[in-house]
Amino acid sequence: MDRTLLNRLSTLFSLAVMMVLLALLTSTASAVADTTTSADSVKFSQKLDIQLRYDNRSNRPSREQYRFRYYPSVSLSKAWSLHSFVVTGDGFSSSHNTIGSSNTDYLYARRLYARHESEYGKTEFGIIPTYKGRVSSTGLSKDGWITGFRHVRSLRNNSAIEVVVGQLANEQANHALDIGKGNSDDNYFEVEYSARMGQRHSYEASIERVLSGDFLRAEYRFNYSNENTLFFENVQRIDASANKFVAGTSGELSGSRVGLPHPIEYFAYYAYVDDGFGERVELTEDFLGTGHGGSVEFSSVLSRQHNTDWFVRVDTVGGVTRLLAGVKLSFNR
Repeated sequence: MDRTLLNRLSTLFSLAVMMVLLALLTSTASAVADTTTSADSVKFSQKLDIQLRYDNRSNRPSREQYRFRYYPSVSLSKAWSLHSFVVTGDGFSSSHNTIGSSNTDYLYARRLYARHESEYGKTEFGIIPTYKGRVSSTGLSKDGWITGFRHVRSLRNNSAIEVVVGQLANEQANHALDIGKGNSDDNYFEVEYSARMGQRHSYEASIERVLSGDFLRAEYRFNYSNENTLFFENVQRIDASANKFVAGTSGELSGSRVGLPHPIEYFAYYAYVDDGFGERVELTEDFLGTGHGGSVEFSSVLSRQHNTDWFVRVDTVGGVTRLLAGVKLSFNR
Protein backbone atom coordinates (compact mmCIF):
# COMPACT_ATOMS: atom_id res chain seq x y z
CA MET A 1 0.00 0.00 0.00
CA ASP A 2 1.19 3.53 -0.79
CA ARG A 3 3.01 5.13 2.19
CA THR A 4 1.07 8.40 1.82
CA LEU A 5 -2.21 6.51 2.03
CA LEU A 6 -0.96 4.59 5.07
CA ASN A 7 -0.09 7.82 6.87
CA ARG A 8 -3.45 9.38 6.06
CA LEU A 9 -5.20 6.25 7.34
CA SER A 10 -3.04 6.47 10.47
CA THR A 11 -4.16 10.07 11.00
CA LEU A 12 -7.81 9.13 10.56
CA PHE A 13 -7.35 6.27 13.02
CA SER A 14 -5.76 8.64 15.55
CA LEU A 15 -8.68 11.04 15.21
CA ALA A 16 -11.04 8.11 15.74
CA VAL A 17 -9.10 7.15 18.88
CA MET A 18 -9.42 10.73 20.13
CA MET A 19 -13.18 10.66 19.55
CA VAL A 20 -13.47 7.32 21.36
CA LEU A 21 -11.47 8.68 24.29
CA LEU A 22 -13.73 11.71 24.51
CA ALA A 23 -16.80 9.47 24.31
CA LEU A 24 -15.44 7.27 27.09
CA LEU A 25 -14.62 10.27 29.25
CA THR A 26 -18.05 11.79 28.68
CA SER A 27 -19.94 8.55 29.28
CA THR A 28 -17.95 7.90 32.45
CA ALA A 29 -18.73 11.40 33.65
CA SER A 30 -22.44 10.85 32.95
CA ALA A 31 -22.43 7.58 34.85
CA VAL A 32 -20.87 9.22 37.89
CA ALA A 33 -23.04 12.32 37.72
CA ASP A 34 -25.97 10.61 39.43
CA THR A 35 -23.87 9.86 42.50
CA THR A 36 -22.28 13.27 42.89
CA THR A 37 -23.65 16.18 44.88
CA SER A 38 -24.40 19.57 43.42
CA ALA A 39 -21.12 20.83 44.86
CA ASP A 40 -19.27 18.04 43.04
CA SER A 41 -20.87 18.53 39.62
CA VAL A 42 -19.31 16.83 36.61
CA LYS A 43 -17.54 19.24 34.29
CA PHE A 44 -15.94 18.69 30.90
CA SER A 45 -13.14 21.02 29.82
CA GLN A 46 -10.76 21.12 26.91
CA LYS A 47 -7.79 23.07 25.67
CA LEU A 48 -6.31 23.24 22.18
CA ASP A 49 -3.23 25.05 20.98
CA ILE A 50 -2.00 25.29 17.40
CA GLN A 51 1.55 26.30 16.53
CA LEU A 52 3.07 27.19 13.15
CA ARG A 53 6.84 27.56 13.00
CA TYR A 54 9.83 27.99 10.70
CA ASP A 55 12.75 25.64 11.52
CA ASN A 56 16.16 26.36 9.99
CA ARG A 57 19.15 24.21 11.00
CA SER A 58 22.66 24.71 9.70
CA ASN A 59 23.09 21.02 8.88
CA ARG A 60 19.89 20.43 6.86
CA PRO A 61 17.33 22.22 4.67
CA SER A 62 14.83 24.54 6.34
CA ARG A 63 11.25 23.41 6.88
CA GLU A 64 7.86 24.74 7.89
CA GLN A 65 6.04 22.80 10.61
CA TYR A 66 2.78 22.71 12.52
CA ARG A 67 1.66 21.29 15.85
CA PHE A 68 -1.71 20.49 17.43
CA ARG A 69 -1.98 19.84 21.18
CA TYR A 70 -5.37 18.84 22.56
CA TYR A 71 -6.09 18.40 26.30
CA PRO A 72 -9.56 17.02 27.14
CA SER A 73 -10.49 16.40 30.77
CA VAL A 74 -13.51 15.51 32.88
CA SER A 75 -13.88 16.60 36.49
CA LEU A 76 -15.92 13.91 38.26
CA SER A 77 -15.84 15.54 41.69
CA LYS A 78 -13.74 17.89 43.75
CA ALA A 79 -11.17 15.12 44.15
CA TRP A 80 -11.37 12.95 41.01
CA SER A 81 -10.77 13.76 37.35
CA LEU A 82 -9.90 12.02 34.05
CA HIS A 83 -7.42 13.40 31.51
CA SER A 84 -6.06 12.72 28.05
CA PHE A 85 -3.55 14.31 25.67
CA VAL A 86 -3.55 14.15 21.85
CA VAL A 87 -0.75 15.70 19.83
CA THR A 88 0.97 15.66 16.46
CA GLY A 89 4.47 14.20 15.97
CA ASP A 90 5.71 10.62 16.08
CA GLY A 91 8.31 10.54 18.88
CA PHE A 92 8.58 10.98 22.65
CA SER A 93 10.02 14.49 22.37
CA SER A 94 8.71 15.28 18.88
CA SER A 95 5.35 17.02 18.50
CA HIS A 96 5.58 18.72 15.09
CA ASN A 97 4.60 17.61 11.60
CA THR A 98 6.39 19.00 8.55
CA ILE A 99 4.22 20.84 6.02
CA GLY A 100 4.48 19.37 2.53
CA SER A 101 6.04 16.10 3.65
CA SER A 102 4.29 12.92 2.55
CA ASN A 103 5.35 10.81 5.54
CA THR A 104 4.92 12.97 8.65
CA ASP A 105 1.14 13.22 8.93
CA TYR A 106 0.96 12.05 12.56
CA LEU A 107 -1.61 12.53 15.31
CA TYR A 108 -1.74 10.23 18.34
CA ALA A 109 -3.18 10.05 21.83
CA ARG A 110 -0.23 9.93 24.23
CA ARG A 111 -1.85 9.96 27.67
CA LEU A 112 -4.93 8.65 29.43
CA TYR A 113 -4.98 8.78 33.21
CA ALA A 114 -6.97 9.44 36.37
CA ARG A 115 -6.04 12.03 38.99
CA HIS A 116 -7.00 12.34 42.66
CA GLU A 117 -6.28 15.58 44.52
CA SER A 118 -6.61 16.44 48.20
CA GLU A 119 -5.12 18.83 50.72
CA TYR A 120 -2.18 16.44 51.11
CA GLY A 121 -1.20 16.26 47.42
CA LYS A 122 -2.17 14.43 44.24
CA THR A 123 -2.08 10.94 42.77
CA GLU A 124 -2.07 10.03 39.05
CA PHE A 125 -2.21 6.59 37.46
CA GLY A 126 -2.44 5.31 33.89
CA ILE A 127 -0.41 6.72 31.02
CA ILE A 128 0.69 9.82 32.90
CA PRO A 129 2.67 13.03 32.15
CA THR A 130 6.43 13.13 32.65
CA TYR A 131 6.23 16.02 35.10
CA LYS A 132 4.28 17.11 38.17
CA GLY A 133 4.35 20.86 37.40
CA ARG A 134 6.95 23.08 35.75
CA VAL A 135 9.19 21.38 33.15
CA SER A 136 12.92 21.67 33.88
CA SER A 137 15.67 21.82 31.26
CA THR A 138 17.02 18.51 32.55
CA GLY A 139 13.58 16.88 32.80
CA LEU A 140 11.93 14.62 30.25
CA SER A 141 9.99 16.22 27.40
CA LYS A 142 6.60 17.69 28.35
CA ASP A 143 5.09 15.88 25.35
CA GLY A 144 6.23 12.49 26.65
CA TRP A 145 4.50 9.84 28.76
CA ILE A 146 5.10 7.20 31.43
CA THR A 147 2.92 4.17 32.05
CA GLY A 148 2.54 3.93 35.79
CA PHE A 149 1.78 5.75 39.03
CA ARG A 150 2.73 9.13 40.52
CA HIS A 151 2.09 10.41 44.02
CA VAL A 152 3.03 13.92 45.15
CA ARG A 153 2.78 14.39 48.91
CA SER A 154 2.66 17.92 50.29
CA LEU A 155 4.82 18.39 53.38
CA ARG A 156 5.37 21.16 55.86
CA ASN A 157 7.39 24.31 55.13
CA ASN A 158 6.42 24.53 51.42
CA SER A 159 8.01 21.22 50.51
CA ALA A 160 6.85 18.05 48.76
CA ILE A 161 8.01 14.56 47.91
CA GLU A 162 7.18 12.87 44.60
CA VAL A 163 7.32 9.13 43.84
CA VAL A 164 6.90 7.74 40.30
CA VAL A 165 6.90 4.02 39.55
CA GLY A 166 6.21 2.68 36.08
CA GLN A 167 7.53 1.88 32.66
CA LEU A 168 8.92 3.75 29.66
CA ALA A 169 8.71 0.90 27.17
CA ASN A 170 8.49 2.64 23.80
CA GLU A 171 9.55 6.04 22.50
CA GLN A 172 7.19 6.03 19.51
CA ALA A 173 3.94 7.97 19.91
CA ASN A 174 1.81 5.34 18.17
CA HIS A 175 2.70 2.92 21.00
CA ALA A 176 2.19 5.37 23.87
CA LEU A 177 -1.02 3.67 25.03
CA ASP A 178 0.45 0.15 24.87
CA ILE A 179 0.50 -1.46 28.31
CA GLY A 180 2.51 -4.44 29.50
CA LYS A 181 4.74 -4.81 26.41
CA GLY A 182 8.06 -3.82 27.94
CA ASN A 183 10.75 -5.67 29.86
CA SER A 184 12.83 -5.13 32.99
CA ASP A 185 15.11 -2.66 31.15
CA ASP A 186 12.10 -0.36 30.62
CA ASN A 187 11.30 0.10 34.30
CA TYR A 188 10.99 3.71 35.44
CA PHE A 189 11.52 4.90 39.00
CA GLU A 190 11.89 8.36 40.52
CA VAL A 191 11.90 9.87 43.99
CA GLU A 192 12.11 13.67 44.21
CA TYR A 193 12.15 16.12 47.10
CA SER A 194 11.36 19.78 46.39
CA ALA A 195 11.19 22.78 48.71
CA ARG A 196 10.97 26.55 48.82
CA MET A 197 13.10 28.68 51.13
CA GLY A 198 11.20 31.93 51.49
CA GLN A 199 9.99 33.75 48.39
CA ARG A 200 13.24 33.69 46.44
CA HIS A 201 14.93 30.33 46.81
CA SER A 202 13.79 26.84 45.78
CA TYR A 203 15.48 23.55 45.04
CA GLU A 204 14.83 19.98 43.93
CA ALA A 205 16.80 16.77 44.40
CA SER A 206 15.93 13.39 42.92
CA ILE A 207 17.16 9.90 42.13
CA GLU A 208 15.98 8.25 38.91
CA ARG A 209 16.08 4.95 37.07
CA VAL A 210 15.45 5.62 33.36
CA LEU A 211 16.23 3.40 30.33
CA SER A 212 18.61 1.16 32.30
CA GLY A 213 20.51 4.20 33.61
CA ASP A 214 20.80 5.48 37.20
CA PHE A 215 20.77 9.25 37.70
CA LEU A 216 21.07 11.84 40.46
CA ARG A 217 19.46 15.20 39.68
CA ALA A 218 19.66 18.54 41.51
CA GLU A 219 18.18 21.94 40.73
CA TYR A 220 18.44 25.35 42.42
CA ARG A 221 16.38 28.43 41.46
CA PHE A 222 16.81 32.00 42.68
CA ASN A 223 14.13 34.64 42.01
CA TYR A 224 16.21 37.78 42.12
CA SER A 225 13.19 39.96 41.24
CA ASN A 226 9.44 39.49 40.78
CA GLU A 227 9.85 38.71 37.07
CA ASN A 228 13.33 37.16 36.79
CA THR A 229 14.89 33.86 37.86
CA LEU A 230 18.34 32.30 37.80
CA PHE A 231 18.53 28.50 37.72
CA PHE A 232 21.19 25.80 37.89
CA GLU A 233 20.50 22.16 37.10
CA ASN A 234 22.76 19.11 37.14
CA VAL A 235 22.15 15.45 36.32
CA GLN A 236 24.82 12.87 37.07
CA ARG A 237 24.64 9.41 35.52
CA ILE A 238 26.16 7.43 38.34
CA ASP A 239 26.48 4.11 36.50
CA ALA A 240 28.48 5.60 33.59
CA SER A 241 30.30 8.68 35.01
CA ALA A 242 28.52 11.06 32.63
CA ASN A 243 27.00 14.45 33.37
CA LYS A 244 24.58 17.11 32.14
CA PHE A 245 24.81 20.66 33.47
CA VAL A 246 22.51 23.61 32.74
CA ALA A 247 22.72 27.23 33.91
CA GLY A 248 20.29 29.87 32.78
CA THR A 249 17.84 32.65 33.41
CA SER A 250 14.21 33.36 32.59
CA GLY A 251 11.85 36.21 33.16
CA GLU A 252 10.03 39.15 31.68
CA LEU A 253 11.11 42.38 29.98
CA SER A 254 9.16 45.53 29.32
CA GLY A 255 7.90 45.55 25.74
CA SER A 256 7.62 49.34 25.71
CA ARG A 257 11.43 49.62 25.61
CA VAL A 258 11.43 48.21 22.08
CA GLY A 259 8.10 49.66 20.98
CA LEU A 260 5.93 46.61 21.68
CA PRO A 261 2.58 46.80 23.50
CA HIS A 262 3.05 43.66 25.63
CA PRO A 263 5.78 42.38 27.97
CA ILE A 264 8.38 40.04 26.44
CA GLU A 265 9.20 36.75 28.12
CA TYR A 266 12.75 35.46 27.75
CA PHE A 267 14.49 32.15 28.43
CA ALA A 268 18.25 31.65 28.00
CA TYR A 269 20.65 28.95 29.13
CA TYR A 270 24.05 27.32 28.69
CA ALA A 271 24.28 23.53 28.76
CA TYR A 272 26.95 20.86 28.62
CA VAL A 273 26.20 17.17 28.02
CA ASP A 274 28.76 14.35 28.06
CA ASP A 275 28.69 12.04 25.05
CA GLY A 276 28.21 9.01 27.30
CA PHE A 277 25.10 10.35 29.01
CA GLY A 278 22.86 7.87 27.20
CA GLU A 279 19.36 7.84 25.74
CA ARG A 280 17.86 9.87 28.57
CA VAL A 281 19.31 13.10 27.16
CA GLU A 282 17.53 12.49 23.84
CA LEU A 283 14.18 12.42 25.64
CA THR A 284 14.55 15.93 27.07
CA GLU A 285 12.89 18.98 25.59
CA ASP A 286 14.19 19.93 22.11
CA PHE A 287 17.40 17.86 22.20
CA LEU A 288 19.87 19.02 19.55
CA GLY A 289 23.18 17.33 20.43
CA THR A 290 25.84 16.66 23.06
CA GLY A 291 28.75 18.89 24.08
CA HIS A 292 28.62 22.63 24.78
CA GLY A 293 25.47 24.46 23.75
CA GLY A 294 23.12 27.32 24.44
CA SER A 295 19.69 28.69 23.67
CA VAL A 296 17.97 32.10 23.73
CA GLU A 297 14.22 32.52 23.28
CA PHE A 298 11.91 35.55 23.26
CA SER A 299 8.12 35.37 23.18
CA SER A 300 5.16 37.68 23.70
CA VAL A 301 1.50 38.26 23.05
CA LEU A 302 0.58 39.02 19.47
CA SER A 303 -3.17 39.45 20.11
CA ARG A 304 -4.93 39.01 23.46
CA GLN A 305 -8.30 39.07 21.73
CA HIS A 306 -7.40 36.01 19.63
CA ASN A 307 -5.10 34.32 22.22
CA THR A 308 -2.16 34.47 19.82
CA ASP A 309 1.54 34.56 20.78
CA TRP A 310 4.79 34.85 18.80
CA PHE A 311 8.23 33.44 19.57
CA VAL A 312 11.78 33.51 18.23
CA ARG A 313 14.53 31.15 19.39
CA VAL A 314 18.17 30.46 18.51
CA ASP A 315 19.95 27.24 19.57
CA THR A 316 23.55 26.15 19.09
CA VAL A 317 25.18 22.84 20.07
CA GLY A 318 28.44 21.33 18.84
CA GLY A 319 28.72 23.54 15.77
CA VAL A 320 25.06 23.10 14.78
CA THR A 321 22.83 26.18 14.94
CA ARG A 322 19.06 26.38 14.68
CA LEU A 323 16.61 29.25 14.24
CA LEU A 324 12.97 28.78 15.24
CA ALA A 325 10.26 31.40 14.74
CA GLY A 326 6.51 31.15 14.74
CA VAL A 327 3.10 31.83 16.24
CA LYS A 328 0.79 29.93 18.59
CA LEU A 329 -3.01 30.12 18.91
CA SER A 330 -4.78 28.85 22.05
CA PHE A 331 -8.40 27.86 22.61
CA ASN A 332 -9.92 27.05 26.00
CA ARG A 333 -13.38 25.95 27.09
